Amino acid sequence: MGRVLVTLLVLGASGGGTYAYMAYLNGEEPMPAVDDVRPQDAQQQATLVDQEDLRVMQTRAVLTSALARGGPRAAQVRQPHIASSANGRTLVLTKRSKPYYVADLERYGQEDFEQQSDGSYLLGINVFVAPGAKLVLQSASGPLHLRMASVPGSFTSIVGVGASIRINGSAQNPVNITSWNPETGRSDTQVADGRAYIRAIGGELRMRHTHVSHLGFWSGRTGGIAITGSDRPNDSSELVPRAQWKPRRQIVQMPDGRRETTGGGLNTIEVTPARGGSANGFSIPSANLATGTIENTTITGNAYGVFITGSNQTQIVDTVVRDSLVHGVLMHRFARNATIENTTVTGSRGDGFVLSRATEQVNITGCLAEGNGGNGFTLNGLPLAEGPSASGEAIEGFGDSSVISSTARDNGRYGIEVLGGVDLAVQTSRVVGGDMGIVVGGGARGVRVSGNELTGQRRQGIAVRDGVSGAQISGNIVRDTRTALFVRASNAVISGNTVRSATLHGVTLLGDTTGTQIVGNTLAGAGRSAIDQVRSDGQVTVRNNNTGGWQETAAFWTQVKRIAKPMNIIWAGVFLLVVVSALRSREIGPRIGRRRDVHPYELQRVLEERPAVVLERPEPAGAQPGERRDEFTGVGSR
Repeated sequence: MGRVLVTLLVLGASGGGTYAYMAYLNGEEPMPAVDDVRPQDAQQQATLVDQEDLRVMQTRAVLTSALARGGPRAAQVRQPHIASSANGRTLVLTKRSKPYYVADLERYGQEDFEQQSDGSYLLGINVFVAPGAKLVLQSASGPLHLRMASVPGSFTSIVGVGASIRINGSAQNPVNITSWNPETGRSDTQVADGRAYIRAIGGELRMRHTHVSHLGFWSGRTGGIAITGSDRPNDSSELVPRAQWKPRRQIVQMPDGRRETTGGGLNTIEVTPARGGSANGFSIPSANLATGTIENTTITGNAYGVFITGSNQTQIVDTVVRDSLVHGVLMHRFARNATIENTTVTGSRGDGFVLSRATEQVNITGCLAEGNGGNGFTLNGLPLAEGPSASGEAIEGFGDSSVISSTARDNGRYGIEVLGGVDLAVQTSRVVGGDMGIVVGGGARGVRVSGNELTGQRRQGIAVRDGVSGAQISGNIVRDTRTALFVRASNAVISGNTVRSATLHGVTLLGDTTGTQIVGNTLAGAGRSAIDQVRSDGQVTVRNNNTGGWQETAAFWTQVKRIAKPMNIIWAGVFLLVVVSALRSREIGPRIGRRRDVHPYELQRVLEERPAVVLERPEPAGAQPGERRDEFTGVGSR
């Protein structure tokens, strides 16, 4: 996967090799060689990401340290100020009671944030929104145009750490944000030397009625629009006196409707000092999770359209993402309880929507993925580890996510792919075109694929393969594909599906499919067979399927191979032996019956005597009548 991202981002910079990557995704060509990746560009971008991480950490560390020490230095850093380091200059917006607005950026940024002659603003300095601070970008008098300087060797960013960033546009007055190269007077479309980006680390990012274009490079967190957090405790602990050590009770609504009271806050852990230690303890956040909302927004040409990780209850609604260099919407690790509704992703070089490993309870509803280079939708529920690991991750899969009432159209690879996980669902959705329609693999358990409509896949409509167990494939309509329903080395209940115009098989079973049930399906088309079980093993239940609309076109030897299974041959041999034995018994029986009346020594009897015949010799010359001559001497006598 890392190599894929390297290729995509560098190709985004160079503009070449896109078709090589597309062919790789389609399984037509091997991954482009390392020589095509331009290692110097890859190294440059990776180094820039490291420098950005270092700059953000240093800015935060200096601020936290100064506030902890107190004194004149603390008083100084409590005010908005500009911090300089080897990795660039940063405008630090510190915590205060009221938000920072565009006018405050003009005031504190000075020549690094100025309004241009066309009314737009050019941001020429990094902005760091400190923990507890709030930045609001909006304009009441008209659309706000914010151009983030992005030139070779230098680019700007807006990063909030435990802060609130709100970009508040409206239908009449949207906010427009783009990277900008003042030298060319256009958006920056080259990513090899870095590019401007917006990121929330913890805290929140809320964006509405915003047009974003050409942001981000290389990594997800610098990919354009990023909402990132962590499921690990951080150093933002709060000193709590011993007298306050008591559970913080909270009422929680459970998924089944019950209401329970917890012993503490959902995001805190009470830490008691060791016996004999300090009289104080610490309240440590158990998770520095981010949250946010993106709605009524258009995002064009980012490295990642939207990247979300370590988050809780994020929402993406009524948004359009176009032409991303990698994926359109990526929900990365530990993104939980998220909602994606009425969102369209088109033209991404990777996948449209991705739910990566360790995402849970993410629901995608009413969305469209069209013309992307990879999958339309990817739901990855695979575990983070397969055994003991340095991070100690659990080996269990993730799940409870779904794609509902959505559409995947003409994507380069699959319409929807489900990898591993538990209780994932693809329901009432439509898949048009692609290599395959809905593919379930990676040992997924309890996947539900129901009520979907699939049309025009090149190979298979719905494929369940490679260790999947307990899959429910029901109520789907599959049209105009070679094999409509495919099961390989897995088990599934395939019921109530309708297949039309298949050209190879209605249902194909391959390998060990023990426990699979094919019940109550309607299979129509013209191909080798309606239900292909020739290459399957194990006990399979097939009943009550309507195959009246299927026209078999299999060749003679294909029919022979289908019938000539080892057990069929053995039973045929036994049956043939019984038939031959029966026929022989009928042939020999009458013979024995005819010989019962024949004398036992008939063959030894003397043949019937015939009359003797006397052969007369001719009279020798000169013999007298009545004269007899000697037989040997010839002398006559009377």
